[in-house]
Order: sequence, then C-alpha cells, then structure tokens
Amino acid sequence: MPYVSQDIRELLKPKAGVVPGTPGGLNYQFTELCNEYLYTQGTSYHAINDIIGALEACKLEFYRRVVVPYEDKKIKENGDVY
Repeated sequence: MPYVSQDIRELLKPKAGVVPGTPGGLNYQFTELCNEYLYTQGTSYHAINDIIGALEACKLEFYRRVVVPYEDKKIKENGDVY
C-alpha cells in the first residue's frame, strides 16, 4: 500500500462527499477515477499498467485489512469448516 503523507491525503479525498449506495455506483466512481488518471497521463501501456497495478494493490490491501479480520471473526463465531 503506498502510504502518502497526511497533507497529500487531504488533497486526494473525494470532494463531492457522495458515497455510492450500490455496487454499480462504486464501480462507476472507480472507473471515473481511472479515466481521469488515464486522461492526465495519456493513454500508454505505462499508464494502463499503473491503473491495473493500483487497483490490484488496493484490492489486496482491502482483503488483508478488512476481509481477513472479518473472516477470522466469523470463524470464531460460527466455527471453522477446515
């Protein structure tokens, strides 16, 4: 996860303050952000690879930080299947 300084984080936070209420809305916001990055960087293999790499790293970090603890909690509550 590319940790950025606190002052940069404030600049990068979504400005609209609108949180999507559906998976489609979330996907749309991700797509718009990726499109903006591609537009500013120019369409190239490098920029496309940047986007895919960032999405994959974000997915993996989300899994590590959110999904694994959630699954561990559910194992304790309901018992393991292995």
